Amino acid sequence: MAISEKAILVVDDNKEILVATRMLLKPHYKKVMTLDNPHDIANTMAKQKFALILLDMNFTRDSTSGAEGFYWLKQIKTIDEDAVVVLFTAFGDMSMAVDAIKQGASDFVLKPWQNEKLLATVANCVELNTQRQTNKKLNQIAQLTLAAQNKPFENLIAASPAMEDVFQTIEKAAKTDANVLVLGESGTGKELIARELHKQSLRAKQTFLSVDMGTIASSLFESELFGHVKGAFTDAKENKQGRFELADDGTLFLDEIANIPLALQGKLLTAIQNTMITPVGGSKQIDIDIRLITATNVNLYDMVQSGNFRQDLLYRINTVEITLPPLRERLHDIPLLVEFYTKLYSEKYKLGNKFVDDKTMQSLIDYPWPGNIRELQHLAERAVILSESAQLQFQLSNKSTQIQSMQKTPNTYNLAELEQHTIERAIKDFKGNISHAAKALGITRASLYRKMEKFGV
Repeated sequence: MAISEKAILVVDDNKEILVATRMLLKPHYKKVMTLDNPHDIANTMAKQKFALILLDMNFTRDSTSGAEGFYWLKQIKTIDEDAVVVLFTAFGDMSMAVDAIKQGASDFVLKPWQNEKLLATVANCVELNTQRQTNKKLNQIAQLTLAAQNKPFENLIAASPAMEDVFQTIEKAAKTDANVLVLGESGTGKELIARELHKQSLRAKQTFLSVDMGTIASSLFESELFGHVKGAFTDAKENKQGRFELADDGTLFLDEIANIPLALQGKLLTAIQNTMITPVGGSKQIDIDIRLITATNVNLYDMVQSGNFRQDLLYRINTVEITLPPLRERLHDIPLLVEFYTKLYSEKYKLGNKFVDDKTMQSLIDYPWPGNIRELQHLAERAVILSESAQLQFQLSNKSTQIQSMQKTPNTYNLAELEQHTIERAIKDFKGNISHAAKALGITRASLYRKMEKFGV
Protein backbone atom coordinates (compact mmCIF):
# COMPACT_ATOMS: atom_id res chain seq x y z
CA MET A 1 0.00 0.00 0.00
CA ALA A 2 1.41 3.40 -0.98
CA ILE A 3 2.24 5.86 1.77
CA SER A 4 -0.07 8.87 1.78
CA GLU A 5 1.50 12.29 1.25
CA LYS A 6 -0.96 13.80 3.74
CA ALA A 7 0.35 15.36 6.96
CA ILE A 8 -1.15 14.49 10.35
CA LEU A 9 -0.71 16.30 13.67
CA VAL A 10 -1.09 14.52 17.03
CA VAL A 11 -1.49 16.64 20.18
CA ASP A 12 -1.31 14.92 23.60
CA ASP A 13 0.55 15.65 26.86
CA ASN A 14 1.34 11.95 27.30
CA LYS A 15 4.59 11.33 25.43
CA GLU A 16 4.01 7.58 25.41
CA ILE A 17 0.75 8.16 23.56
CA LEU A 18 2.57 10.37 21.07
CA VAL A 19 5.21 7.72 20.40
CA ALA A 20 2.63 4.94 20.06
CA THR A 21 0.43 6.98 17.72
CA ARG A 22 3.37 8.04 15.59
CA MET A 23 4.59 4.44 15.25
CA LEU A 24 1.11 3.32 14.25
CA LEU A 25 0.58 6.02 11.63
CA LYS A 26 4.07 6.44 10.18
CA PRO A 27 3.92 3.35 7.91
CA HIS A 28 0.79 4.83 6.28
CA TYR A 29 1.39 8.60 6.27
CA LYS A 30 4.57 10.33 5.15
CA LYS A 31 4.45 13.13 7.72
CA VAL A 32 3.25 12.58 11.29
CA MET A 33 4.04 15.46 13.67
CA THR A 34 3.50 15.37 17.43
CA LEU A 35 3.05 18.06 20.09
CA ASP A 36 2.95 17.62 23.85
CA ASN A 37 1.89 21.23 24.46
CA PRO A 38 -1.36 22.53 22.88
CA HIS A 39 -0.06 26.09 23.09
CA ASP A 40 2.20 25.23 20.14
CA ILE A 41 -0.75 24.36 17.88
CA ALA A 42 -1.19 27.79 16.31
CA ASN A 43 2.49 28.18 15.44
CA THR A 44 2.64 24.65 14.01
CA MET A 45 -0.50 25.14 11.89
CA ALA A 46 0.96 28.37 10.52
CA LYS A 47 3.89 26.40 9.11
CA GLN A 48 2.13 23.25 7.87
CA LYS A 49 -1.21 22.29 6.38
CA PHE A 50 -2.60 19.18 8.07
CA ALA A 51 -5.13 16.78 6.62
CA LEU A 52 -6.05 15.66 10.14
CA ILE A 53 -5.43 16.72 13.73
CA LEU A 54 -5.72 14.13 16.53
CA LEU A 55 -6.38 16.09 19.71
CA ASP A 56 -6.44 14.91 23.31
CA MET A 57 -9.21 16.34 25.49
CA ASN A 58 -7.40 16.62 28.82
CA PHE A 59 -4.01 18.24 29.33
CA THR A 60 -4.04 19.09 33.05
CA ARG A 61 -3.19 16.37 35.57
CA ASP A 62 -6.28 14.61 36.91
CA SER A 63 -8.55 16.55 34.52
CA THR A 64 -11.37 14.44 33.05
CA SER A 65 -14.00 16.99 31.99
CA GLY A 66 -12.76 17.41 28.41
CA ALA A 67 -13.18 21.17 28.64
CA GLU A 68 -9.60 21.75 27.53
CA GLY A 69 -10.12 19.67 24.45
CA PHE A 70 -13.21 21.65 23.50
CA TYR A 71 -11.27 24.88 24.06
CA TRP A 72 -8.41 23.84 21.76
CA LEU A 73 -10.89 22.49 19.20
CA LYS A 74 -12.40 25.96 19.04
CA GLN A 75 -8.96 27.54 18.61
CA ILE A 76 -8.11 25.16 15.77
CA LYS A 77 -11.41 25.92 14.02
CA THR A 78 -10.73 29.64 14.40
CA ILE A 79 -7.41 29.19 12.61
CA ASP A 80 -8.83 26.92 9.91
CA GLU A 81 -12.59 26.40 9.77
CA ASP A 82 -12.10 23.47 7.37
CA ALA A 83 -9.69 21.63 9.69
CA VAL A 84 -10.60 17.98 10.29
CA VAL A 85 -10.18 17.16 14.01
CA VAL A 86 -10.56 13.85 15.84
CA LEU A 87 -10.79 14.07 19.65
CA PHE A 88 -9.62 11.23 21.86
CA THR A 89 -9.76 10.67 25.62
CA ALA A 90 -9.81 7.95 28.25
CA PHE A 91 -12.74 9.56 30.07
CA GLY A 92 -15.40 9.93 27.43
CA ASP A 93 -19.04 8.95 27.15
CA MET A 94 -21.81 9.24 24.58
CA SER A 95 -22.86 12.76 25.64
CA MET A 96 -19.28 14.00 25.32
CA ALA A 97 -19.03 12.44 21.88
CA VAL A 98 -22.22 14.20 20.79
CA ASP A 99 -20.90 17.54 22.11
CA ALA A 100 -17.63 16.99 20.26
CA ILE A 101 -19.42 16.51 16.95
CA LYS A 102 -21.66 19.53 17.59
CA GLN A 103 -18.63 21.71 18.21
CA GLY A 104 -16.93 20.77 14.98
CA ALA A 105 -15.02 17.53 15.60
CA SER A 106 -15.21 14.98 12.80
CA ASP A 107 -14.98 11.96 15.11
CA PHE A 108 -14.38 10.86 18.71
CA VAL A 109 -12.09 8.00 19.79
CA LEU A 110 -11.81 6.43 23.25
CA LYS A 111 -8.50 5.35 24.80
CA PRO A 112 -7.20 2.71 24.74
CA TRP A 113 -8.04 2.24 21.09
CA GLN A 114 -7.88 -0.71 18.77
CA ASN A 115 -5.19 -0.06 16.18
CA GLU A 116 -7.29 -1.20 13.23
CA LYS A 117 -10.19 0.98 14.33
CA LEU A 118 -8.01 4.05 14.78
CA LEU A 119 -6.38 3.53 11.37
CA ALA A 120 -9.82 3.25 9.77
CA THR A 121 -10.99 6.42 11.54
CA VAL A 122 -7.88 8.31 10.44
CA ALA A 123 -8.26 7.11 6.84
CA ASN A 124 -11.92 8.16 6.72
CA CYS A 125 -11.16 11.59 8.15
CA VAL A 126 -8.24 12.17 5.79
CA GLU A 127 -10.59 11.34 2.91
CA LEU A 128 -13.10 13.80 4.39
CA ASN A 129 -10.41 16.48 4.31
CA THR A 130 -9.69 15.72 0.66
CA GLN A 131 -13.37 15.99 -0.20
CA ARG A 132 -13.69 19.29 1.65
CA GLN A 133 -10.72 20.77 -0.17
CA THR A 134 -12.02 19.56 -3.52
CA ASN A 135 -15.51 20.94 -2.87
CA LYS A 136 -14.08 24.24 -1.71
CA LYS A 137 -12.02 24.51 -4.88
CA LEU A 138 -14.98 23.64 -7.09
CA ASN A 139 -17.16 26.18 -5.30
CA GLN A 140 -14.54 28.85 -5.80
CA ILE A 141 -14.24 28.00 -9.48
CA ALA A 142 -18.02 28.10 -9.80
CA GLN A 143 -18.18 31.49 -8.10
CA LEU A 144 -15.44 32.89 -10.29
CA THR A 145 -17.11 31.50 -13.39
CA LEU A 146 -20.44 32.92 -12.33
CA ALA A 147 -18.89 36.29 -11.56
CA ALA A 148 -17.30 36.37 -15.00
CA GLN A 149 -20.56 35.34 -16.64
CA ASN A 150 -22.45 38.06 -14.82
CA LYS A 151 -20.32 40.93 -16.11
CA PRO A 152 -22.68 42.81 -18.43
CA PHE A 153 -21.85 42.35 -22.12
CA GLU A 154 -18.49 40.72 -21.23
CA ASN A 155 -18.50 38.56 -24.36
CA LEU A 156 -20.37 40.96 -26.64
CA ILE A 157 -17.75 42.93 -28.51
CA ALA A 158 -19.45 45.91 -30.06
CA ALA A 159 -19.15 49.67 -30.29
CA SER A 160 -21.18 50.36 -33.40
CA PRO A 161 -24.41 52.38 -33.34
CA ALA A 162 -26.20 49.39 -34.87
CA MET A 163 -25.68 47.45 -31.65
CA GLU A 164 -26.72 50.18 -29.23
CA ASP A 165 -30.42 49.41 -29.67
CA VAL A 166 -29.68 45.71 -29.11
CA PHE A 167 -27.91 46.41 -25.80
CA GLN A 168 -30.68 48.71 -24.63
CA THR A 169 -33.33 46.11 -25.42
CA ILE A 170 -31.35 43.43 -23.58
CA GLU A 171 -31.10 45.59 -20.46
CA LYS A 172 -34.82 46.28 -20.47
CA ALA A 173 -35.97 42.75 -21.26
CA ALA A 174 -33.48 40.81 -19.14
CA LYS A 175 -35.04 41.68 -15.78
CA THR A 176 -38.42 40.39 -16.89
CA ASP A 177 -39.56 36.87 -17.70
CA ALA A 178 -40.85 37.91 -21.11
CA ASN A 179 -40.27 35.44 -23.94
CA VAL A 180 -37.64 36.76 -26.35
CA LEU A 181 -37.17 35.98 -30.04
CA VAL A 182 -33.69 36.71 -31.43
CA LEU A 183 -33.50 37.18 -35.19
CA GLY A 184 -30.44 37.47 -37.39
CA GLU A 185 -28.38 35.87 -40.12
CA SER A 186 -26.25 32.81 -39.40
CA GLY A 187 -23.10 33.67 -37.50
CA THR A 188 -24.31 36.95 -35.98
CA GLY A 189 -24.11 35.68 -32.38
CA LYS A 190 -27.70 34.89 -31.46
CA GLU A 191 -26.73 32.45 -28.70
CA LEU A 192 -24.45 35.08 -27.16
CA ILE A 193 -27.45 37.39 -26.94
CA ALA A 194 -29.48 34.61 -25.30
CA ARG A 195 -26.73 34.00 -22.75
CA GLU A 196 -26.48 37.73 -22.05
CA LEU A 197 -30.21 37.91 -21.40
CA HIS A 198 -29.81 35.05 -18.92
CA LYS A 199 -26.78 36.60 -17.20
CA GLN A 200 -28.63 39.85 -16.60
CA SER A 201 -31.86 38.16 -15.54
CA LEU A 202 -33.21 37.25 -12.11
CA ARG A 203 -32.48 33.62 -13.04
CA ALA A 204 -28.76 34.22 -13.57
CA LYS A 205 -27.73 31.74 -10.86
CA GLN A 206 -29.92 29.00 -12.33
CA THR A 207 -29.46 26.77 -15.38
CA PHE A 208 -29.03 28.09 -18.91
CA LEU A 209 -29.83 25.26 -21.32
CA SER A 210 -29.31 25.61 -25.07
CA VAL A 211 -31.05 23.29 -27.54
CA ASP A 212 -30.39 23.28 -31.29
CA MET A 213 -33.79 22.40 -32.74
CA GLY A 214 -32.18 21.68 -36.10
CA THR A 215 -30.45 18.61 -34.68
CA ILE A 216 -33.51 16.95 -33.11
CA ALA A 217 -35.23 14.32 -35.23
CA SER A 218 -39.02 14.63 -35.47
CA SER A 219 -39.44 11.21 -33.91
CA LEU A 220 -37.50 12.29 -30.82
CA PHE A 221 -38.93 15.78 -30.51
CA GLU A 222 -41.28 15.12 -27.58
CA SER A 223 -38.84 12.88 -25.76
CA GLU A 224 -36.00 15.41 -26.02
CA LEU A 225 -38.07 18.38 -24.91
CA PHE A 226 -40.56 16.81 -22.50
CA GLY A 227 -38.81 13.60 -21.42
CA HIS A 228 -40.17 10.07 -21.30
CA VAL A 229 -40.96 7.32 -18.82
CA LYS A 230 -39.41 3.88 -18.81
CA GLY A 231 -41.00 1.64 -21.43
CA ALA A 232 -42.58 4.50 -23.40
CA PHE A 233 -40.92 3.14 -26.54
CA THR A 234 -38.42 0.46 -27.51
CA ASP A 235 -35.24 2.22 -26.39
CA ALA A 236 -36.77 3.89 -23.31
CA LYS A 237 -34.94 1.72 -20.76
CA GLU A 238 -35.21 4.28 -17.96
CA ASN A 239 -36.99 7.52 -17.10
CA LYS A 240 -35.49 10.55 -18.77
CA GLN A 241 -35.99 14.23 -18.01
CA GLY A 242 -36.60 16.47 -20.99
CA ARG A 243 -34.99 19.84 -21.66
CA PHE A 244 -37.94 21.76 -20.23
CA GLU A 245 -37.66 19.96 -16.90
CA LEU A 246 -33.85 20.22 -16.81
CA ALA A 247 -34.08 23.97 -17.33
CA ASP A 248 -36.71 24.42 -14.61
CA ASP A 249 -36.21 27.71 -12.70
CA GLY A 250 -33.69 28.76 -15.34
CA THR A 251 -33.55 29.76 -18.99
CA LEU A 252 -34.30 27.50 -21.97
CA PHE A 253 -32.85 28.63 -25.30
CA LEU A 254 -34.36 27.00 -28.39
CA ASP A 255 -32.08 27.81 -31.32
CA GLU A 256 -33.24 27.45 -34.93
CA ILE A 257 -36.89 27.43 -33.83
CA ALA A 258 -38.01 27.52 -37.49
CA ASN A 259 -36.85 23.92 -37.90
CA ILE A 260 -39.69 22.52 -35.77
CA PRO A 261 -42.10 20.63 -38.06
CA LEU A 262 -45.54 22.19 -38.30
CA ALA A 263 -47.17 19.04 -36.89
CA LEU A 264 -45.16 19.40 -33.66
CA GLN A 265 -45.45 23.16 -33.18
CA GLY A 266 -48.81 22.77 -31.44
CA LYS A 267 -47.26 20.58 -28.73
CA LEU A 268 -44.60 23.18 -28.05
CA LEU A 269 -47.25 25.91 -27.93
CA THR A 270 -49.31 23.91 -25.41
CA ALA A 271 -46.30 23.41 -23.14
CA ILE A 272 -45.46 27.12 -23.23
CA GLN A 273 -49.06 28.25 -22.65
CA ASN A 274 -49.81 25.83 -19.81
CA THR A 275 -46.34 25.97 -18.24
CA MET A 276 -46.48 22.22 -17.80
CA ILE A 277 -45.37 19.15 -19.68
CA THR A 278 -46.27 15.47 -19.83
CA PRO A 279 -43.41 13.04 -20.49
CA VAL A 280 -43.88 10.61 -23.37
CA GLY A 281 -45.65 7.51 -22.07
CA GLY A 282 -46.56 9.20 -18.80
CA SER A 283 -49.82 10.51 -17.40
CA LYS A 284 -48.53 12.84 -14.70
CA GLN A 285 -48.24 16.49 -15.68
CA ILE A 286 -45.12 18.32 -14.49
CA ASP A 287 -45.19 22.04 -13.76
CA ILE A 288 -42.27 23.93 -15.32
CA ASP A 289 -41.01 27.43 -14.65
CA ILE A 290 -38.65 28.63 -17.36
CA ARG A 291 -37.61 31.78 -19.16
CA LEU A 292 -37.93 31.00 -22.89
CA ILE A 293 -35.61 32.48 -25.50
CA THR A 294 -35.79 31.39 -29.13
CA ALA A 295 -33.76 32.27 -32.21
CA THR A 296 -33.76 31.78 -35.96
CA ASN A 297 -32.11 33.06 -39.12
CA VAL A 298 -35.32 32.53 -41.08
CA ASN A 299 -38.11 35.06 -41.60
CA LEU A 300 -40.88 33.57 -39.44
CA TYR A 301 -43.43 36.06 -40.72
CA ASP A 302 -42.93 34.73 -44.25
CA MET A 303 -43.28 31.21 -42.89
CA VAL A 304 -46.57 32.17 -41.23
CA GLN A 305 -47.81 33.56 -44.55
CA SER A 306 -46.82 30.35 -46.35
CA GLY A 307 -48.47 28.22 -43.68
CA ASN A 308 -45.23 26.64 -42.40
CA PHE A 309 -45.22 28.27 -38.97
CA ARG A 310 -48.11 28.74 -36.56
CA GLN A 311 -49.08 32.34 -36.03
CA ASP A 312 -50.17 31.71 -32.44
CA LEU A 313 -46.78 30.16 -31.64
CA LEU A 314 -45.01 33.17 -33.15
CA TYR A 315 -47.07 35.52 -30.97
CA ARG A 316 -46.25 33.40 -27.93
CA ILE A 317 -42.46 33.37 -28.40
CA ASN A 318 -41.86 36.99 -29.45
CA THR A 319 -43.12 39.11 -26.59
CA VAL A 320 -39.81 40.93 -27.11
CA GLU A 321 -38.03 40.75 -30.44
CA ILE A 322 -34.33 41.45 -30.95
CA THR A 323 -32.88 41.67 -34.46
CA LEU A 324 -29.12 41.35 -34.74
CA PRO A 325 -27.57 43.36 -37.59
CA PRO A 326 -25.19 41.49 -39.93
CA LEU A 327 -21.49 42.24 -39.60
CA ARG A 328 -21.47 44.27 -42.84
CA GLU A 329 -23.68 46.79 -41.02
CA ARG A 330 -21.32 46.92 -38.02
CA LEU A 331 -18.19 48.35 -39.62
CA HIS A 332 -17.02 49.95 -36.36
CA ASP A 333 -16.95 46.53 -34.73
CA ILE A 334 -14.75 44.76 -37.27
CA PRO A 335 -11.39 46.10 -35.94
CA LEU A 336 -12.48 45.24 -32.38
CA LEU A 337 -13.43 41.71 -33.35
CA VAL A 338 -10.24 41.18 -35.36
CA GLU A 339 -8.15 42.35 -32.42
CA PHE A 340 -10.09 40.14 -30.00
CA TYR A 341 -9.77 36.94 -32.04
CA THR A 342 -6.16 37.66 -32.99
CA LYS A 343 -5.22 37.89 -29.33
CA LEU A 344 -7.40 34.91 -28.39
CA TYR A 345 -5.83 32.51 -30.90
CA SER A 346 -2.30 33.86 -30.52
CA GLU A 347 -2.48 33.02 -26.81
CA LYS A 348 -4.30 29.72 -27.39
CA TYR A 349 -1.65 28.42 -29.79
CA LYS A 350 1.25 30.18 -28.00
CA LEU A 351 2.38 31.88 -31.19
CA GLY A 352 3.40 35.26 -29.77
CA ASN A 353 1.92 38.67 -30.47
CA LYS A 354 0.30 39.11 -33.87
CA PHE A 355 -1.03 42.23 -35.56
CA VAL A 356 -2.96 43.37 -38.63
CA ASP A 357 -1.61 46.28 -40.67
CA ASP A 358 -3.81 49.18 -41.80
CA LYS A 359 -4.10 47.97 -45.40
CA THR A 360 -5.23 44.49 -44.35
CA MET A 361 -7.63 45.94 -41.80
CA GLN A 362 -9.24 48.12 -44.46
CA SER A 363 -9.71 45.09 -46.70
CA LEU A 364 -11.43 43.35 -43.78
CA ILE A 365 -13.73 46.33 -43.28
CA ASP A 366 -14.56 46.38 -47.01
CA TYR A 367 -15.27 42.64 -47.13
CA PRO A 368 -19.03 41.77 -47.11
CA TRP A 369 -18.73 38.96 -44.50
CA PRO A 370 -21.48 36.62 -45.75
CA GLY A 371 -20.73 34.32 -42.80
CA ASN A 372 -20.74 37.21 -40.30
CA ILE A 373 -18.83 36.95 -37.01
CA ARG A 374 -18.45 33.18 -37.29
CA GLU A 375 -16.65 33.63 -40.60
CA LEU A 376 -14.41 36.33 -39.14
CA GLN A 377 -13.57 34.08 -36.20
CA HIS A 378 -12.62 31.18 -38.47
CA LEU A 379 -10.52 33.36 -40.75
CA ALA A 380 -8.73 34.96 -37.78
CA GLU A 381 -7.90 31.55 -36.33
CA ARG A 382 -6.60 30.34 -39.69
CA ALA A 383 -4.53 33.52 -40.17
CA VAL A 384 -2.90 33.12 -36.75
CA ILE A 385 -2.08 29.44 -37.32
CA LEU A 386 -0.68 29.90 -40.82
CA SER A 387 1.19 33.16 -40.24
CA GLU A 388 4.98 32.99 -40.66
CA SER A 389 5.52 36.41 -39.11
CA ALA A 390 3.90 38.71 -36.58
CA GLN A 391 1.93 40.41 -39.35
CA LEU A 392 -1.25 38.52 -40.23
CA GLN A 393 -2.57 37.91 -43.72
CA PHE A 394 -6.24 37.01 -44.19
CA GLN A 395 -7.36 34.76 -47.04
CA LEU A 396 -10.53 36.49 -48.18
CA SER A 397 -12.65 35.00 -50.95
CA ASN A 398 -13.27 37.18 -53.98
CA LYS A 399 -16.96 38.13 -53.91
CA SER A 400 -17.47 38.26 -57.66
CA THR A 401 -15.76 34.90 -58.08
CA GLN A 402 -17.95 33.46 -55.35
CA ILE A 403 -21.13 34.68 -57.00
CA GLN A 404 -20.04 33.43 -60.40
CA SER A 405 -19.13 30.01 -59.03
CA MET A 406 -22.51 29.76 -57.34
CA GLN A 407 -24.39 30.67 -60.49
CA LYS A 408 -22.48 28.46 -62.90
CA THR A 409 -21.48 24.84 -62.53
CA PRO A 410 -17.69 24.67 -62.76
CA ASN A 411 -16.36 23.09 -65.96
CA THR A 412 -14.26 20.49 -64.18
CA TYR A 413 -14.15 16.88 -63.12
CA ASN A 414 -12.13 17.73 -60.01
CA LEU A 415 -14.10 16.26 -57.11
CA ALA A 416 -12.85 18.81 -54.58
CA GLU A 417 -13.94 21.73 -56.78
CA LEU A 418 -17.31 20.14 -57.43
CA GLU A 419 -17.77 19.52 -53.71
CA GLN A 420 -16.91 23.12 -52.88
CA HIS A 421 -19.33 24.40 -55.53
CA THR A 422 -22.14 22.17 -54.24
CA ILE A 423 -21.60 23.33 -50.65
CA GLU A 424 -21.57 26.99 -51.69
CA ARG A 425 -24.75 26.51 -53.71
CA ALA A 426 -26.54 24.72 -50.87
CA ILE A 427 -25.68 27.46 -48.39
CA LYS A 428 -26.86 30.10 -50.86
CA ASP A 429 -30.08 28.28 -51.75
CA PHE A 430 -30.99 27.81 -48.09
CA LYS A 431 -30.08 31.42 -47.25
CA GLY A 432 -27.33 30.49 -44.84
CA ASN A 433 -29.36 27.98 -42.84
CA ILE A 434 -26.66 25.44 -42.05
CA SER A 435 -29.06 22.78 -40.76
CA HIS A 436 -31.15 22.84 -43.93
CA ALA A 437 -28.09 22.90 -46.16
CA ALA A 438 -26.51 19.97 -44.32
CA LYS A 439 -29.73 17.98 -44.59
CA ALA A 440 -29.96 18.64 -48.31
CA LEU A 441 -26.34 17.59 -48.73
CA GLY A 442 -26.93 14.43 -46.71
CA ILE A 443 -24.31 15.21 -44.06
CA THR A 444 -24.31 16.41 -40.46
CA ARG A 445 -23.97 20.05 -39.43
CA ALA A 446 -20.56 19.26 -37.91
CA SER A 447 -19.38 17.72 -41.18
CA LEU A 448 -20.63 20.72 -43.13
CA TYR A 449 -18.78 23.13 -40.84
CA ARG A 450 -15.57 21.12 -41.32
CA LYS A 451 -15.96 21.22 -45.08
CA MET A 452 -16.71 24.96 -44.99
CA GLU A 453 -13.52 25.42 -43.04
CA LYS A 454 -11.62 23.23 -45.52
CA PHE A 455 -12.77 25.16 -48.57
CA GLY A 456 -12.86 28.60 -46.96
CA VAL A 457 -16.59 28.95 -47.54
